[in-house]
Amino acid sequence: MTTKAIALKTLTATAVLCALTATAQAATIGGTDVTYGGYVKLDAMWSDYSAGAPAGTSVGRDFYVPSTTPVGNDDNSDAVFDMHARESRFNFGTATLLDNGKTVKTHIELDFLASAPGGNERVSNSYSPRIRHAFISYDGWLFGQTWSNFQNVGALPEALDFIGPAEGTVFVRQSQIKYTTGAWSFSLENPESTITTDFTTNPQGIKSPSMAVTDDASLPDFTARYTHKADWGNFVVAALARQLTYKVGGVDADETSFGISASGMVKFGEDNLKFMLTQGKGLGRYVGVNVAHGAVLNGNDLDAIDSTSGFIAYQHKWNSKWRSTFLYSFFSADNNTDLLSISGDPTESSQSYSANILYSPVKRLTFGAEFKHAERELESGVDGDMERLQFSVKYAF
Repeated sequence: MTTKAIALKTLTATAVLCALTATAQAATIGGTDVTYGGYVKLDAMWSDYSAGAPAGTSVGRDFYVPSTTPVGNDDNSDAVFDMHARESRFNFGTATLLDNGKTVKTHIELDFLASAPGGNERVSNSYSPRIRHAFISYDGWLFGQTWSNFQNVGALPEALDFIGPAEGTVFVRQSQIKYTTGAWSFSLENPESTITTDFTTNPQGIKSPSMAVTDDASLPDFTARYTHKADWGNFVVAALARQLTYKVGGVDADETSFGISASGMVKFGEDNLKFMLTQGKGLGRYVGVNVAHGAVLNGNDLDAIDSTSGFIAYQHKWNSKWRSTFLYSFFSADNNTDLLSISGDPTESSQSYSANILYSPVKRLTFGAEFKHAERELESGVDGDMERLQFSVKYAF
């Protein structure tokens, strides 16, 4: 048997053993440590919409996406039940010690959310895997796709919903080149613009902005971030500068936009408080899961949309096995009302409240229940809300 075959056989046997013992270390081959991890999660959700439920294919039926909350006639209340395991994920990593004494690492992670259906709920419930992370890190540098440097993932509260404070948080994964030195990190990231170009009118007479997604920027998005860590918790300040562009049909428009975000976590014994506040011009897809676009096309010019968003969450540990998170999240857009003839009736605000109870009989296994109330209001004052009761079971390996 060849050395390669022996190594592969050892890797397979060790991976099976690790799966049974729920450890993250899979194997060591030569100078490379190979690891894996992830979790399996079942979500069952009962959702009641005041203005009619979104279609079953809507991503908002799998997890809370503020822009998918229907608005309109309050007499059109509709409750639906959904169950899926699409949030389940798997990651694979390597760490190799080089001859110069430094280590090069790789990381790949997949899940099944927000991907093409690939099947149906009648028979197979098949879903295509999607890439979440794929990057190389070496000597302070990171190359590949992962969380934007403008986002503080550590500030996200523990929630059963996939994101939790969806309208109030920066939430972006994308390709980038990032350099970290001490408490500072800087990145050049993939640019993409979401532009309002027109509007469509649904049968209820609501004018929804039409979105054009353009990839015409001549420069990458740039971010800078500072992280302060202390015994009491941490505090992060991040800044973003980007170029919004629209170059279609003879139009050549661009606009520079900026944003700043402050976030962190404060410890109170076993409890903690997490928060974020973000303000900027033309942030678009970076906040609220793109609940508002980056800009409105006004002739040959782009009018960037100002926005403010944030959240606050408190987690209380009842005892070693029970804990709860109480969360408030909001988003507010300062739409240019002089451009409503172009943009239609865009989202003016969104907010949500949630509370959960989580039980972990053992460290890696969690059972939970969560209640969420969410609201969305358009610039005209037309609004709608959703109430969701979610039950989840998750095992991390």
